[in-house]
Amino acid sequence: MAKTRTNRRTLDSYTVKSINKTVRAGDCVLMRASESSKPSYVARVEKIESDNRGGNVRVHVRWYYRPEESIGGRRQFHGSKELFMSDHRDIQSADTIEGKCTVHTFKSYTKLDAVGNEDFFCRFDYNSSTGAFNPDRVAVL
Repeated sequence: MAKTRTNRRTLDSYTVKSINKTVRAGDCVLMRASESSKPSYVARVEKIESDNRGGNVRVHVRWYYRPEESIGGRRQFHGSKELFMSDHRDIQSADTIEGKCTVHTFKSYTKLDAVGNEDFFCRFDYNSSTGAFNPDRVAVL
């Protein structure tokens, strides 16, 4: 028997009940890793959608990679809070969102008075299949 496709609708926002935070497209979020020993994954929400019943909410995300998750690995010049915006996109259950975070430009990150646990910075785009970076070099301060 053919499986009927559930109609999906795009949502402007979604409140994650476990953390009591509202998430919108464009927000950066921390997502639960499959292994509890790993740190939360960081992603940017691109779209939020729900089935007609509203019980199954999914988020379309674009993943940030940590240096150690990249093909070249962590290098001496990578900051401890540095992430790379990847071309890797995915669809996840909204229930895997553990919190919201902020991914700053490097310039705005260096101007923060205090860096919190949810503050990160990004200065590279990363191609997850080739390991290439854009730009391929930056000034190291």
